[in-house]
Amino acid sequence: MLSSISDWLTSQNIYVALSAIIAVLIWCEAEMLKKTEGKLPESKFFHISSVLDTGWFFVSLWVLFTLKVQALALAVPVAYAIYTVFGWIYGTRLLRRKGLPDSPEDLVVPMRYVAYSQSFSLIFFSLCLLVLAAPWLPIEQLNVT
Repeated sequence: MLSSISDWLTSQNIYVALSAIIAVLIWCEAEMLKKTEGKLPESKFFHISSVLDTGWFFVSLWVLFTLKVQALALAVPVAYAIYTVFGWIYGTRLLRRKGLPDSPEDLVVPMRYVAYSQSFSLIFFSLCLLVLAAPWLPIEQLNVT
């Protein structure tokens, strides 16, 4: 059990908490894409959010290979890396089926990809909450280093 908030505030937990925020951003982006029927929204929030969640892939790789994290927490950067790589492949395949647009303005994100992103964001957010709550859970195996 943790004795104080300073024991809890580690680089691992900061990364996981920020990952939870990224999950919320992915959900918001997907909602915005639903409203525009897959057209890229003309929103500063959407553009900044997209850059952040793309950059989070590289942050996750850095965490995966440099930070010493507990066993359960290791699932967070691994899950994000898998989501990103598989998302690039899946998105490309979906776009090829429809035909690639001539310009970025003509790009329409397939709704199947939007559903994929939202599904991931829910599961990823839940995983982040589980990792953050693990020290207070009565399951000793979750807290293995």
